[in-house]
Amino acid sequence: MGGVVPPVAVAIGSNLGDRHAHLTYGVTRLRSVLADLRLSTIIETDAVDVVGVQPPFLNAAATGRYDGAARSLLDELLRIEQERGRERPYARAPRTLDLDLILFGDERVEEEGLIVPHPRFRARRFVLEPLAEVGGGLRDPVTGLTVRGLLERLDRAEHRES
Repeated sequence: MGGVVPPVAVAIGSNLGDRHAHLTYGVTRLRSVLADLRLSTIIETDAVDVVGVQPPFLNAAATGRYDGAARSLLDELLRIEQERGRERPYARAPRTLDLDLILFGDERVEEEGLIVPHPRFRARRFVLEPLAEVGGGLRDPVTGLTVRGLLERLDRAEHRES
């Protein structure tokens, strides 16, 4: 790539099998893919935006730097998921390991099978809270807000709803 290597953000989740072991595996593999990896605290959350009743998730976020294209990073993430037995019998099925590419520097990508920034991350507390811990200053190129700002906006919206 040459020049500046962009900061990236990856959401990590698991709600099937040994969730801790799946997350540990994913993080270990991410360390071989991303430079300067930082990992958030792992949190447990109810399954959100899934099909049927599913077990709770363990969620975390990682930030780092990737010297390559967004598509090649996505391919790496999908390969790591497959190594851990990820199956996709239907959309939003339970998963052993879920690695979502959330941000890729200030890039906006819309290709088949790849949308960056992740289209639903701004409304997902289970992504924003851990990501704010390790990458609160990362900026969403669509809204111009930092991750911390997106979390504050979500807090205000939820407060108005209650």
